[in-house]
Amino acid sequence: MMSKKIFMISFIVMMTMTMNYSSNAQTVQQRPIFQTKYTADPAPLVHNDTVFVYTGHDEDDAMGFKMYDWLLYYSTDMVNWTEYGVVATLDNFDWVPQRNGAWAAQAVERNGKFYLYCPVPGGVGIGVLVTDSPYGPFKDPVGGPLIQNSPHDIDPTVLIDDDGQAYMYWGNPKVYYVKLNKDMISYSGEIVQEPTTPDNYQEGPWVWKRNEHYYLAYASTCCPEGIGYAMSDSPTGPWEYKGMIVDALEKTRGNHPGIIEFKGKSYVFGHSYDQLKQTTTKFYERRSVDMDEMVYNPDGTIQNRDYWSVEGPDQVGTLNPFNRVEAETMAWSEGLKTRFETEWEGDFDWARGERIADRLFLTDINHGDFTKVRGVDFADGAESVEVSVSPIYGGMIEIRADKKDGPLIAKVEINGERQEGIWSTLSVPVSTNIKGVHDVYFVFRGEKDLFYFDWWKFN
Repeated sequence: MMSKKIFMISFIVMMTMTMNYSSNAQTVQQRPIFQTKYTADPAPLVHNDTVFVYTGHDEDDAMGFKMYDWLLYYSTDMVNWTEYGVVATLDNFDWVPQRNGAWAAQAVERNGKFYLYCPVPGGVGIGVLVTDSPYGPFKDPVGGPLIQNSPHDIDPTVLIDDDGQAYMYWGNPKVYYVKLNKDMISYSGEIVQEPTTPDNYQEGPWVWKRNEHYYLAYASTCCPEGIGYAMSDSPTGPWEYKGMIVDALEKTRGNHPGIIEFKGKSYVFGHSYDQLKQTTTKFYERRSVDMDEMVYNPDGTIQNRDYWSVEGPDQVGTLNPFNRVEAETMAWSEGLKTRFETEWEGDFDWARGERIADRLFLTDINHGDFTKVRGVDFADGAESVEVSVSPIYGGMIEIRADKKDGPLIAKVEINGERQEGIWSTLSVPVSTNIKGVHDVYFVFRGEKDLFYFDWWKFN
């Protein structure tokens, strides 16, 4: 999170050719990794074969910090990300007196439970939520703040050491830490102000261990803020500053690191104002999460990068198009938003006497907008394709291979009058001659407000 010091401041199938070629993907800007919402303060968590990223959420009209909830995204290949939606808000805490202020949180797994540590600015403290699933729902097991030490109780991070001892760190402009108990919702001993706060530390600590080295990454220098790091032989320091993981450039302004290892590679997450700058030169607190591969040197130090790469990290795995794929799964998109609604369908809710379904879908679909899904494995070919849509004014989805104007797989016309909450599944056979791995583009054509798009699936 940017330093609080400056707080004021879319069936008609048309197969025109046989496709059995290797993917030659169009290069597009691959940052930030989430485009339908403004996101900040990434907190990645690896569980089984999935990376979950919990983020803060800057509202579309934010001038300063306007943050009401925490969002969740997930991926199994590090390039295609699926938006899950809101997992928690400040309303989860009965003791919090405000709605705004869902600042940088972190999720940790232990003994089959998932803990989300959430700061509330203004000296309110740090709370903790718990659930049995990374998707929630989260509940407050304490009924009050876990930490209420000073006005600087922000940006918590948690390390569980090899011996089972858990530590929580937080703070601006100093680093504080405390030993958490095994229940992860209480602590023992005194709150300690780290006497060797490393050079250029601002806030946003992230602590982890690798090969007997302890690492403390953080928003470094101000302002702008990059991501710096320090190392230690102990979880409690002393910390020795080692340099910058991501340089402090005006593009980054504020920052907040999140660092994980997944499928044999290491990754650093942060945030920038790149998405905002596509539409305005003015500065608002509307940030977007970035991510890239991170490389260690033989001695354990970390290689520097000046900024997030355009191409992004390599894909680690492929996407299966024969499973239902949510339309909000994408490697890149332009012009789109998402909406969450609870609707009268699905399983019958006896308590409420109605059919209820939760649905997150693409909205704000206009002519020329598109989504890109990378590394889709058609194997020996597909026989049909389905899409779930709800018309507004109607339009068309062009499904293309490998680039936005690439070979046409199918052209899907979506007609009908607008009926809010009424969804149709359209299915038409397609050629089986598209084989192997390709990037897939869903390009939208029409006038404006074309339709809503929920999911797609090849058969």
